[in-house]
Amino acid sequence: MQIQEIATPAGLQAWLVEEHALPIVFVEMFWRAGATSDPAHLSGLAFMLSALLDEGAGDMDSEAFQKRLADLNIELFFHASRDNFSVSLKTLEENLDQAFELMSLALTAPRFDADAVERVRAQIVATLRQDTKDPDIIASRAWFAAAFPGHAYGRPLRGTPETIEAIQTADLRDWLGRALARDNIGIAVVGAVAPQRLQALLDKSLAGLPAAADVSLPAETRFQAQGGSEVIAFPNPQSVIRFGHSGPLRQDEDFIPAYVMNYILGGGSLVSRLGDEVREKRGLAYSVYSFLYPLAHAGLFLGSVATENARAGQAIAQIRDEIARLRDHGVTEEELAAAKAYLTGSYPLRFDSSEKIAGQLSGIQRQRLGIDYIETRNSLIEAVTREDVQRVARAHLHLDSLLAIIVGQPESFDPPE
Repeated sequence: MQIQEIATPAGLQAWLVEEHALPIVFVEMFWRAGATSDPAHLSGLAFMLSALLDEGAGDMDSEAFQKRLADLNIELFFHASRDNFSVSLKTLEENLDQAFELMSLALTAPRFDADAVERVRAQIVATLRQDTKDPDIIASRAWFAAAFPGHAYGRPLRGTPETIEAIQTADLRDWLGRALARDNIGIAVVGAVAPQRLQALLDKSLAGLPAAADVSLPAETRFQAQGGSEVIAFPNPQSVIRFGHSGPLRQDEDFIPAYVMNYILGGGSLVSRLGDEVREKRGLAYSVYSFLYPLAHAGLFLGSVATENARAGQAIAQIRDEIARLRDHGVTEEELAAAKAYLTGSYPLRFDSSEKIAGQLSGIQRQRLGIDYIETRNSLIEAVTREDVQRVARAHLHLDSLLAIIVGQPESFDPPE
């Protein structure tokens, strides 16, 4: 797979994997501005915008715009995450010009018709109210609020009913005009398009964006909770538990060794230590897992488990024991070899379709890993030693700051001192 670095006459940069075996083109674009750039009193603004950009643009209202997409078999989606705002485009090569034109209209000339805005607002508010009945969402929101008090990462990505109700059309236009610019964009394209044609399409379709973003990005921060456990009473036969603490940033030299370490601890699901000890041997949960979550401005180690209310305390205690055991005693050569074999052997599966390739290229750009990362990634994993795993475990596993949010009705729960 050859990744071409494309520079357009207007100064845009893109990565292209040219592939003409199928007459399809996949485009992934992102901007380094997301929900963390929402004003605090308008949290959910970027998310609401992502739901409205395909609800009419130019001289087409929502129905006409959607019909045009359907008639041309074009898939166009917008998404807001904590750190980024993105667009995904899938089209037949013969409709490429029209696809880029429709995407451009959505980004530069959205209508925000009153009926569409109110319909989408009502849908979001209804979903947010339904979220108050979902223990997984309750636990996740509470965990981030406790981990990042006063910081944008602690606010709900999709906002609250109150903040969504407060958003005005002017707020949507203002955020769009300041956040989505040509200097904070990343572009990945895979499929049946030549470099020269792509250059022209990008310059034409994105010319209407501002040259430079004018948006507030959050300050660098760290996990700020003191650790311990908090119970949120909820009528449910199970307790849903979110646990975690600080972790390495993606650019940290410890990240790859920590990634391998976490696979052994809880990232490997059924073959991990948590899966073996919590699920298989003790039957405390159907699913238990952990993962590294490197945000743009903070790194996290997170995990989740759901268990019977009567056994919530036992589940947390066992998880803490496994974290301590790995931190204090490291891993075996057999565990390390198995982790490396899986992590390197499964990596090609992330590239078994053009759509997946586009997503991977975009992710590599977002994380600033470099265009050669696909070539070097497996060698970085292969180079991890038991000593590396022991070092990062001692550096990044902190039971004293482990924060657990339990949503349910845990019985005889005795939080650790």
